[in-house]
Amino acid sequence: MISLKEKANKIPKKPGVYFWLDKAGGVLYVGRATNLHARVNQYFQKNIDSRIAEMVSLAANLKFEVCNNLLEAIISEAHYIKKYWPKYNVKDKDDRSFVYVVILKKDDYPRPMIIRGQELKKFSPAKAHIFGPYQSFSLIQNALKIIRRIFPYGNCRPHSGQACFDYQIGLCPGACIDAISKREYQSNIRNIVLLLQGDKKRLLKKLMKENPDKIKALQHIQDVSLLPRDDDLSLPKINRIEGYDVSHLNGRETYGSMVVFSGGEADKKEYRLFKIKSAPPGDDERALSEMLLRRLAHHDWMLPDLIMIDGGKPQIDFVNRILIHHNIHLPLVGISKLGGDKLVFAKGVKPNFKELAANIKETLLKTREEAHRFVIKAGRRARRLK
Repeated sequence: MISLKEKANKIPKKPGVYFWLDKAGGVLYVGRATNLHARVNQYFQKNIDSRIAEMVSLAANLKFEVCNNLLEAIISEAHYIKKYWPKYNVKDKDDRSFVYVVILKKDDYPRPMIIRGQELKKFSPAKAHIFGPYQSFSLIQNALKIIRRIFPYGNCRPHSGQACFDYQIGLCPGACIDAISKREYQSNIRNIVLLLQGDKKRLLKKLMKENPDKIKALQHIQDVSLLPRDDDLSLPKINRIEGYDVSHLNGRETYGSMVVFSGGEADKKEYRLFKIKSAPPGDDERALSEMLLRRLAHHDWMLPDLIMIDGGKPQIDFVNRILIHHNIHLPLVGISKLGGDKLVFAKGVKPNFKELAANIKETLLKTREEAHRFVIKAGRRARRLK
């Protein structure tokens, strides 16, 4: 009987989706890859994530589907996750952790919007096209950038009489200055809907009638802009980073900030300011711990994939002990100014997590600076309003 490793070696070096199946033929995990052969063979290397190792140990079979490019693979992956809801795609996360694309049906000039799972209840299938779930915010964000080059849509105000910046660089079809009719604009949106539905046959038939040049554009999609965001499954996935800092006025009136970066970008609507209540004046470690415990008591807030603290080893170790005491296990990283912006970790952190944090150090530094800026600015405002 052929082994899973032997099956993996026979998989082609092409884009597509792959499936890990259990003994009963149930889908344990669906993944996508630019290179199916390379990706699936990663699962047999040493030092993979414990969640992945557990899944591989339960697997009895491997299957795959070849796609033309990574964009098609992303769309197919979402379709199969929605169809099978595989255990190891959803393990350790709930529906709110996924992201979706929503397009309103009755808008004259709709546009694709990326939303988080916790916002899904705001949109009914009767009033909106809903696509997903997607596992990576940044990946679907980049996918929409590619789609928009082929089927332009606007983020501007229609009929404003002033050309938006996106129109000037060829991304917006010009609803802002009435350079496109409502009918033509909505035709672009229908093309996007068909593409995200994975209904390639109907899309190609429609384009053959309306605009055959678009078929060539679809066939020549380049995956380069998607590749830096394509996840390495031997590492944990990082999308939501929360950064924390504290500020006080001569040891008194301490405030703490929580800032959020999603897909590498600041998500300012998620920022929060905490007035520290119980920590002793000037005690940054207890102030950080109080803030984190209060934040994590909000079970309706999406959990972070990574917590960044503006502080060194003493702060990280102290906060980590407090979180463990409360049976909270979340990845922590500190940035030590005294250590020349060195990344610091709690005891027992795996090497692959340190490697991942090092790879996103630039984003972590931005998070640290934003946490500091926000706590100073918002803290001053809060003190003035007292």
